[in-house]
Amino acid sequence: MRESKSTRLYAPHGPAANSLTRENVLLDQSAVQITGEFVICQGRAGFRKSRLTSGASLLVKPAGLAKLAGWLTVMSLAGCSDAPGRTSVTPGSDSSSKIAVLATTGMIADAARIVGGEQVEVTALMGPGVDPHLYQPTARDQGRLKGAQLIFYNGLHLEGRMVEVFESLAAKKRVVAVSKDLRDDQLLAWQTSAGMHDPHIWFDVKLWQQVVRTMATTYEEFDPPHSADFRRRAQAYLAELDDLDRYCRDRAGELPARQRVLITSHDAFHYFGRAYGFDVVGIQGISTESESGLRALTDAVDLIRARHIKAIFPETSVPRAAIERVAKDSGAVLGAELYSDALGAADGPAGTYAGMIRTNIDHIADALQGADSLRGQ
Repeated sequence: MRESKSTRLYAPHGPAANSLTRENVLLDQSAVQITGEFVICQGRAGFRKSRLTSGASLLVKPAGLAKLAGWLTVMSLAGCSDAPGRTSVTPGSDSSSKIAVLATTGMIADAARIVGGEQVEVTALMGPGVDPHLYQPTARDQGRLKGAQLIFYNGLHLEGRMVEVFESLAAKKRVVAVSKDLRDDQLLAWQTSAGMHDPHIWFDVKLWQQVVRTMATTYEEFDPPHSADFRRRAQAYLAELDDLDRYCRDRAGELPARQRVLITSHDAFHYFGRAYGFDVVGIQGISTESESGLRALTDAVDLIRARHIKAIFPETSVPRAAIERVAKDSGAVLGAELYSDALGAADGPAGTYAGMIRTNIDHIADALQGADSLRGQ
């Protein structure tokens, strides 16, 4: 491709950025140099548009320049790649530009911000107290999903009503299930569904460290010039998570083994139980779509009485009616609400992943050691 045969195509900024017209393109040339906000790339999946910062440029040779004008008016998904789902930051782009990242849950968004640092702008799709099992994207969410360059989601059917959305988007941009690198032998089976796994992986801090590594690798592939920054931040965060894991083990160790029984609103805490030595019983199933049957309530009451369990725990994202009935029928104290499928308020103690885990283990250990102090709350 010779510079002398290229044509300079200027992309306007602001509201007009997506309205390039036929006059902008000289169709009798064999190459186009694009300067401004957008660069056009042709890969096996067809044309793609990638946003550039001011002053950046790239020389490309699309096949069929006559298609450019009309194509630019309708193409809206970012990314420049030879294959769908493998977008990356345009080489040579301004170092001040940020990757638009969308994460489904607060836990994932927290890790995405920490590892991504100043190179990313992260939006969480689901806020405090939102149940991901039942979540359906709104019209506003559709815009966020469309505008994101990189999407992180949990996978393992946590976001059960969004599976088709992710499958569709994966053909056009980078969409990553953060659980993808966990081995089957690290995952717990979803007892009521053959071949499926419990999606609540964040409750084992060691498993969550693998999630952090997956996210760091994704960032490195997406934005190679900042690989060292992503690795450095990931390593620092992994060290913090080592401390968090030790803290959970120390607090759990304050309880005799016979007292380590955790009864909660739904089956979200089995990874926590496996990691830190608790027997776990959820009044509802793994998904909050399941209901608490009479048998489940009766079994929970019998277990509480047989094991002399002092406290049971509601959850912030699950209705309290079933667990309150179990508490009333069994005489157990209702402990403080646990954070299960969502973080707490951003300015509260459970507003980060580490804060949520610490808050939960403190609530559990304190209540099971001395539930008498909780009576009447």
